Amino acid sequence: MRGNTILAAAMALSGAGQAMADDLVKVRTDKTVDAAMDALQAAVEGAGATVFARVDHAAGARKVEMELGDAQVLIFGNPKLGTPVMQADPLAGLFLPLKVLAYADADGQVWFAYEDPEDMLDDLAIDDNLPAIGMMQGALAKLTGKAAES
Repeated sequence: MRGNTILAAAMALSGAGQAMADDLVKVRTDKTVDAAMDALQAAVEGAGATVFARVDHAAGARKVEMELGDAQVLIFGNPKLGTPVMQADPLAGLFLPLKVLAYADADGQVWFAYEDPEDMLDDLAIDDNLPAIGMMQGALAKLTGKAAES
């Protein structure tokens, strides 16, 4: 429950540009997908986390002569947060490092989307009150909120 409280507080602080559907959190931005992802990558690196990969799904589609709207994923992490989670249950490695998608919806609106860490890890043998989970929730909200700003 503590994680839900932290997430609710982070959502309230980030304003009306954020929505949540089930276990997905979406943060609205007025930037393009490229600019949004550049801002997120800078925020992640500025926070001392490691960027492992940036995947451009639309570019991949073009390589096979198919069309796809702008969509990129940033894969990143911080061992100070991920290690305690994996110590609690090594299967958490299937879900870590963290991932954030930046995409343009059918109306051209750009969003960041990510899975809430508490929900993402819910089926594993990890206590919902593990401090690292709340810290991940807070970091994701802060990083996407900062990157979404104009």
